[in-house]
Amino acid sequence: MTQSVEQAIQSFNPQLPLAVALSGGADSVALLLACNRKWPGQVVALHINHDLQDAASIFEGHCRTVCQQLNVPLHVQKVDARNRAGESPEDAARQARYKAISAIALVEYAQGAIKSIAIAQHADDQVETLLLGLSRGAGLAGLSAMPSRWARDGLHYYRPFLQVSGADIRNWLDSQEVGYVEDPSNLDERYTRNRIRAQVTPVLRTAFPQFLDTFARSALHAAQAQLLLDELATQDCEQVCRGEDGPLPIKALQVLSRARQANLLRHWLKRTFCVIPSTAQLEELLNQINACTTRAHHIHIKVGSGFVERRGSRLTWYNP
Repeated sequence: MTQSVEQAIQSFNPQLPLAVALSGGADSVALLLACNRKWPGQVVALHINHDLQDAASIFEGHCRTVCQQLNVPLHVQKVDARNRAGESPEDAARQARYKAISAIALVEYAQGAIKSIAIAQHADDQVETLLLGLSRGAGLAGLSAMPSRWARDGLHYYRPFLQVSGADIRNWLDSQEVGYVEDPSNLDERYTRNRIRAQVTPVLRTAFPQFLDTFARSALHAAQAQLLLDELATQDCEQVCRGEDGPLPIKALQVLSRARQANLLRHWLKRTFCVIPSTAQLEELLNQINACTTRAHHIHIKVGSGFVERRGSRLTWYNP
């Protein structure tokens, strides 16, 4: 069930001190305001200036004004968020933002100033992420959408508003009479997420009034199923590799069913090499593995930025 802002913050219990990722938009301003009221003196704000549009300086200026009003320390970091060839502008900005937030937080964490980071993504964002995954033919990992909490490098990350609708956040913030800025890029329907927000979710809201709850529940089911697949892949990897990291023995891999081979290969490539194969690449790799019955059989398949290659009796990945 969706929650109110008050309910979400009441049930939010991070390790303190807490940093809030602040863009200057309604969602992040509401999160900062609510958290600062609950833990005065224990909250700081992090603003990442992507410098991708003329309004970037306006966002930063508004963040400084809000933090001065709330007496909240603010850390500002400018980043190069330009996308590379083959990378979407949205993904490039998102990766740059998270990298910068983590870098600032780790410095502050070492000094004891930050233990947790809160991000203001909400129920509408969760549904949009699920729909994006469906539009791209994603597997369970993509359909799991966004987790409400996770840990990395000793820091705890939270999304306390994942069960709060965007409309409820804005209504609550308007009642607090605290200002926010509108990001003009959110209206640009060249971006898939914006098209979903403008064209798809209004139809869903009319046809299925409870879609924020039901879609989020489906994402949770997908996340639980993905956890089971990860556990199975870990067990299979230990069995196939006998607890050793590195190349995969082809004969041991061939004993598994095709589905378990695919699951193990995804796990191995992601964990060992930070590579995620496309569906076509994985299918070709599975075909070659199952056809590999002689010493002369050659395997050399493009996967990610490198290649999966047969070397002797094992498979490895390398980036030339």
